[in-house]
Amino acid sequence: MTPKLTPTQMAWRAAQDIADGAYVNLGIGFPEMVAKFQPPGREAIFHTENGILGFGEAPAAGSEDWDLINAGKKAVTIKPGTAFFHHADSFAMVRGGHLDVAILGAYEVAETGDLANWSTGPRGVPAVGGAMDLVHGAKTVAVITDHVTKDGKPKLVQRCSLPLTGVGCVTRVYSSLAVIDIVDGHFVLREKLASLSVEDLQAVTGATLHRDGAVADLDVPAL
Repeated sequence: MTPKLTPTQMAWRAAQDIADGAYVNLGIGFPEMVAKFQPPGREAIFHTENGILGFGEAPAAGSEDWDLINAGKKAVTIKPGTAFFHHADSFAMVRGGHLDVAILGAYEVAETGDLANWSTGPRGVPAVGGAMDLVHGAKTVAVITDHVTKDGKPKLVQRCSLPLTGVGCVTRVYSSLAVIDIVDGHFVLREKLASLSVEDLQAVTGATLHRDGAVADLDVPAL
């Protein structure tokens, strides 16, 4: 079996790129874990569509307050300065361009930056949520995802085959095997697991991986 990062490790890696003071929305699933891994000396301000700004990481098991949840119905904690507001005001923040970063999950990401993350097709259960607003309202959109599907098919592709969430919106992908930027309609490989060759990675990627200088090792702690 090809070694790969766990969802927790992907979330840790994504957290390292969030600037101090950034306003950040975390999508349901893998991205929610990013809130646990703020680097020392930096503090992001996390936003959730159901109306909280500045929440903290998940509470310890058994100490949840179920009146305090994020958009994925996961319990969160509050910190000094946490703000609560109406759902409509929350989406006004998104649509008004007030978020610096949105980190979302994905079913497919195209080399053009197109994102499909709300429907797996006619047999799936669609779940739009706030993603269509986020991909066009946030200043930067990143994705956390397994590099391949459960049956081994590439999730990073030339063109998405599933219904689109947004067009040309994704700029960086944190996958279970690599960190890849999207630049001028191409996948540009920035980091990869040291145990994989570029050829190994290309074999499980559905579009050409370009290089712009040296490719760094994707080095994460054992979490």
